[in-house]
Amino acid sequence: MLLAAAIWGFGFIAQKEAMDAVGPLTFNAVRFGIGALAVAPLRLFIPRIHQGDGPADRRRERRLLIQGSVLLGLVVAAASALQQWGIVGTEAGPAGFITGLYVVFTPVIGMLLGVRTNLATWIGCGLAAIGMWFLGIKEGAGGFSIDLPAMLVLGGAIGWAIQVQIVARYSPHTDPIDLTVIQFSVVAVTTMLVAIVIEGPGQALNLLEVFQSATWEILYSGVLAIGVAFFLQIVAQRKSPPSHVAILLSLEAVFAAIGGWWLLGETYDDRTLLGCGLMLLGIFASQAPRLMNRGPTPPAT
Repeated sequence: MLLAAAIWGFGFIAQKEAMDAVGPLTFNAVRFGIGALAVAPLRLFIPRIHQGDGPADRRRERRLLIQGSVLLGLVVAAASALQQWGIVGTEAGPAGFITGLYVVFTPVIGMLLGVRTNLATWIGCGLAAIGMWFLGIKEGAGGFSIDLPAMLVLGGAIGWAIQVQIVARYSPHTDPIDLTVIQFSVVAVTTMLVAIVIEGPGQALNLLEVFQSATWEILYSGVLAIGVAFFLQIVAQRKSPPSHVAILLSLEAVFAAIGGWWLLGETYDDRTLLGCGLMLLGIFASQAPRLMNRGPTPPAT
């Protein structure tokens, strides 16, 4: 999970740079398609994991696989679209911290599903909300204004929190490679269809030109950020509940800020730094009880 967080954090750099040459939806469609192609060959080396041997068990497994893959695909398509649209107008570092708020949203959404939410989570939500104010609400000569790109990234963060809960529901009962490949295929196909409508068929269907205009960004995002990191998440969540996984994934925001400063030369004003700091504090505050729990981690059910 720590490796996945580092890959995703530096992935914000690739996502930001690609927007100079490729439309957000076309970029998402291509990178998720490459991600599916990157994971699919693993089937040649890793046997399929079955939950049972009888016909009824196989039918149930296939049903859960289709349900989980389609549901995950639609949620990820929406979340990644909101995030990518927002990144167009947001620096990579702050975008990483806003996206990291899904760590706070994950247990809150769990509460809506009947999972108990503790006081630390609400404290984390409060700190994160204050931090989001400093990033999402800009103060200028004409007063306060809403930073729409930051709000779009926030919407994506809510989508990622929903994705974590769905993975927790389906990953223990399905083969991780099948779940990953079908999920990414759904994202690629649905996003490409929307890209043709919104961004026009001229760019969306000229895949060779798209790949040539942002080669390394697409390869990094498709092979590493999509193929490798998402597969690592699905495998890890077979044995860990979503809130425990979220602790390590929260470091994605730190890697994004480091990458933005190091590779893109981004500099952040005091208001941005304060907002990022409060959000990071909120992320860790929401996970404090789990960070202090040194007992064994129960498997997800």
